[in-house]
Amino acid sequence: MYTLAIDFASVGVKTAQFILSFSILVVLHELGHFIPARLFKTRVEKFYLFFNPGFSLWKKKIGETEYGIGWIPFGGYVKIAGMIDESMDTDQLNKAPESWELRSKPAYQRLIVMLGGVIVNVVLAIVIFIGIVWYWGEEYLPAKNVTYGVHASALAKSVGIQEGDIIVSLDQKELENFDALESKLVLENHKTMEVKRGGSMVTLNLPDTLSSALAKIKKTVPFVSLRFPVIVDSVGKTAVTLEGTQFNKGDTLLFINNQSVQFCHDFEEIKKKLADKNIIVIAKRGDDTVTVKAKVSSAGQLGLFLKLPNSIFTTVHTDYSFFEAVPIGTKRCFTTLDNYVQGIKQIFTGKVNPNDSLGSLISIGNTFSAQWDWYKFWSLTAIFSIILAFMNVLPIPALDGGHALFILFEMITGRKPSDKFMEYAQVVGMVLMFGLMFYALGLDVWRLFK
Repeated sequence: MYTLAIDFASVGVKTAQFILSFSILVVLHELGHFIPARLFKTRVEKFYLFFNPGFSLWKKKIGETEYGIGWIPFGGYVKIAGMIDESMDTDQLNKAPESWELRSKPAYQRLIVMLGGVIVNVVLAIVIFIGIVWYWGEEYLPAKNVTYGVHASALAKSVGIQEGDIIVSLDQKELENFDALESKLVLENHKTMEVKRGGSMVTLNLPDTLSSALAKIKKTVPFVSLRFPVIVDSVGKTAVTLEGTQFNKGDTLLFINNQSVQFCHDFEEIKKKLADKNIIVIAKRGDDTVTVKAKVSSAGQLGLFLKLPNSIFTTVHTDYSFFEAVPIGTKRCFTTLDNYVQGIKQIFTGKVNPNDSLGSLISIGNTFSAQWDWYKFWSLTAIFSIILAFMNVLPIPALDGGHALFILFEMITGRKPSDKFMEYAQVVGMVLMFGLMFYALGLDVWRLFK
């Protein structure tokens, strides 16, 4: 029998963050089309967040435009008069062009309207990245400061990494940011990894298949994770001690029922196996050791809040003024775009199986934190904004890039594609787009149950 365990509280928080992030991106993207269309005196009949086949969750007409919220959260749209779009409303095309229709406007104006959403998404990503750098600064954990070494996954062990190894460099180049390890291994095709093991340096040869293997596991388990001691930061109200000694802030847990919990991953694995049972914990308190009798909840929790890695390891933090943040945030935007393009390239060159990389709204929503984290929220929103810009500029019918391509063809050749051709191209593009969306959704559902 298979059971699907769902933490509804964390799912709710992730869903709320996803909806807010996606709504910001879609509304601003569509404003990128709406504003130039209105500036060029083109009628905009609808402005929608999400798609609304059949009915809308909410709608209101203001002036010539109907504003609304649809029920399929795959995006949004503006319905511009005289344009074949997602609505597939072709009635206007059977009549002579009106002055307020997009098809009657000069080609350069139509091109600006088409690319407005993409431009807004790029600008939005830059603005958010600048804001993040200005408000939070930059902080990272140098790989050399991972003093307890790493906890290796099965894949990491297969390439020679052992428990407690300290990863020093890739291809003899120092790994400055520990959190950048996986992306570097996927995107940069490194051949060797140098690790500190005990008092010696060891060179590991990395297989060419590592990037595809990483893409396969990244949604379920990290390649390597930090090893750090189990130190109590605070004791929650749900903690249950049976008699005598209580848990205190600063306690370092050593054993549970005589099983070593030297590091956090040991602690997490052991306590889940002891769900709903009484246990004996030995902890270090100052220069002494204490014994605490406690009960593990049915969910495998002790009710303890532990010190996080950023309060245990020495990180590097730099604050920036606004003017210092501008070039750094801008560079981060285009570095993110380059990494995404490199990831796409890995798929098309066969180094990564698309079935291991494709994901739908479920995968996207799952990238948000189980607790509301504004730093991660805005970081992900900026990343998704630049990805949305890239995807929309692709020369595929039904996307902004497809429409822009046909307009550029007209500007270069002087020949405008017929309305019937544009109608067929829109249908083909939408079939491809929705086919890919539902395929990705199917992969995510399969992963959930698998």
